[in-house]
Amino acid sequence: MKKLILIYTLLLFGFVNAQSIKYGVTASFHKGSIAEVHGVSKGNFGGNIGVFADFSLVPNDIYDSAWLYFTPQLEFYTIGERADWNEDGQNKQKYNNYYVAVPLYIKYFLKNHGYKSDIYFMFGPKFEFLASEKTEEGNAVAEAKAAGLNPNTFGLGQKMDTFGYGVSVKAGAKINDKLDVFIRFDRGLSKVYPDYRDATYNRFLAIGVSYYLGETN
Repeated sequence: MKKLILIYTLLLFGFVNAQSIKYGVTASFHKGSIAEVHGVSKGNFGGNIGVFADFSLVPNDIYDSAWLYFTPQLEFYTIGERADWNEDGQNKQKYNNYYVAVPLYIKYFLKNHGYKSDIYFMFGPKFEFLASEKTEEGNAVAEAKAAGLNPNTFGLGQKMDTFGYGVSVKAGAKINDKLDVFIRFDRGLSKVYPDYRDATYNRFLAIGVSYYLGETN
């Protein structure tokens, strides 16, 4: 957690000289999963809420004319899945994880004959800290052992890494001066379960909105 706060603080101070700073709140709804683990599993629905700031990176002589921004975000989100390692419909596993994350976006507005469009794209790295997790595996581990199988083969009973990183991309559109809508895809690049044999990473596809609260110059 301290790592995330330090990263976020340093980046904010590093851009205090930006020509303009717009800030607001954002929220989204997604379906996500933890890939390559837990045997037969399905993604689960979750949500995301956070705050953000747009730091303009190009000359902005005309109001709201900047087309390139650095956009850090501080957010809280949920992700998880439902699994049934032997497909018997019994002792289904439930995984619910809660993260504090810092995506660091570059936001690029499309231009048409020199004019700024309402359509934009965002891309950047994301750092996340596992704030809490809830695992319900029932008797799945015991059943696997009783069947002479190694439960680790199905990702059961695994310890989790508390720090992770990945990438996030967005495509959005301005509805008006205050409101944006967007679609977003996040993919982890670090292992959620560090001791598991395969790569295990968070991923989700979301739709959401951003609302601007103000601007400083």
